[in-house]
Amino acid sequence: MQTPKMDYRPLGRCGTRVSLLSLGGWTTFGESLTDERTARRILCAAYDAGVNFFDIADAYGRGNAERLMGLILSDLPRHRLVISSKVFFPMSDDVNDRGLSRKHVVESVERSLERIGTDYLDLYFCHRFDEHTPIEETARAMDDLVHQGKVLYWGTSEWTGKQIKEVCEFCDKHNLYRPQVEQPQYSLVARTKFEDDTVPALEKHGMGSVIWSPLASGLLTGKYDDGIPADSRLGRLKWVREWVYSDEKRDRVKRFRQVAEDAGCTRAQLAIAWAAANPAVSSVILGATSLNQLHENLAALRVPIDGAVRKKLDAVFPPDKPEKPHKDRDKKKLRKRKHDDD
Repeated sequence: MQTPKMDYRPLGRCGTRVSLLSLGGWTTFGESLTDERTARRILCAAYDAGVNFFDIADAYGRGNAERLMGLILSDLPRHRLVISSKVFFPMSDDVNDRGLSRKHVVESVERSLERIGTDYLDLYFCHRFDEHTPIEETARAMDDLVHQGKVLYWGTSEWTGKQIKEVCEFCDKHNLYRPQVEQPQYSLVARTKFEDDTVPALEKHGMGSVIWSPLASGLLTGKYDDGIPADSRLGRLKWVREWVYSDEKRDRVKRFRQVAEDAGCTRAQLAIAWAAANPAVSSVILGATSLNQLHENLAALRVPIDGAVRKKLDAVFPPDKPEKPHKDRDKKKLRKRKHDDD
């Protein structure tokens, strides 16, 4: 079957466009997927399908995702790629090898560039908000990277609307490059923060969004309908399981199956298509450990989302209850990252 035609969207009020569906490296490249041959087939198939945005982070596999994806991306035309990485989570036990201080930002971007094998990053994300670093310090460090040509645009990830507003207003006041893109979680089971808090801030400040975990770490595919396989992502990563999975969500996902069948597609395709249909979304970041998985997810481009489908999905997945403040969850993750990768 022919691959559906890719669409491209701007990052808010920005001239650069990213593919509506993109490929990320979280928990896959350099971690569960280490075979270069398989990784190359997946990444090149995505590129051949029109994917131009490839999302990485230094924390993914403690640099291994950057190394593996960078090795493969180096064989593709650089001008046709939009490559991102991120900074925030601990990369060692050193007290300064974490956060968004000027020291860590400047040192981290150099290491990421070296691992990926590129002279510049198209996007560089502040992987979380840093309560221990003044926002002006981070903003000025990012602005310097843009002026140096090491970063074309910088962005935020999992920042609140208030935090986005604060940094954008500071940048405007001091004539600095402001963040151009936010990377939030968004899926049928995680809607409220993005729709009610993030989107208004993005629209006000002309930012785009590249959303992660549209399948809720595989929950929305139905693979956990009958339990959690030991070799699955939720089986391997306890903190992801505790964060994503519940009996109530599993029951909703089972009801979701009929909605997808009525729409003539898989649950994964419908979940991705639903996220991509949000006009505030610039790109939906996919994960894949096999070619079959990649091709199934890319076929979401064929799935139309009309009013009738939206109504059915809203009935199965009403807006979720607000989560606990992200700072609490991230403090727990920072402690855990002494032993595990993000």
